[in-house]
Amino acid sequence: MANPVWTLQDAKNCFSAVVEAAVRGEPQKVTRRGKWVSVVLSAEEYERLKQLDQASAPSLGQLLLEMPQDDGVFTRLPVAPRDLEGV
Repeated sequence: MANPVWTLQDAKNCFSAVVEAAVRGEPQKVTRRGKWVSVVLSAEEYERLKQLDQASAPSLGQLLLEMPQDDGVFTRLPVAPRDLEGV
């Protein structure tokens, strides 16, 4: 079944029907001024999507390994004595 598209006003007026359809596994699209702005999902579907997203997120170690390495283009600037005051 195609997922219905609700205007924001209609979704507000029929919120129980929107939620019931989402609970049945039918995501409900909501538009505002003709632009698609929201989807109402069941809590079960939301949790499933959240777990998928977390499972595909890179770990900190992966992010660190993917960082560009110093290729010699940038060199360290010498530390001026004033930078060490109060250390």
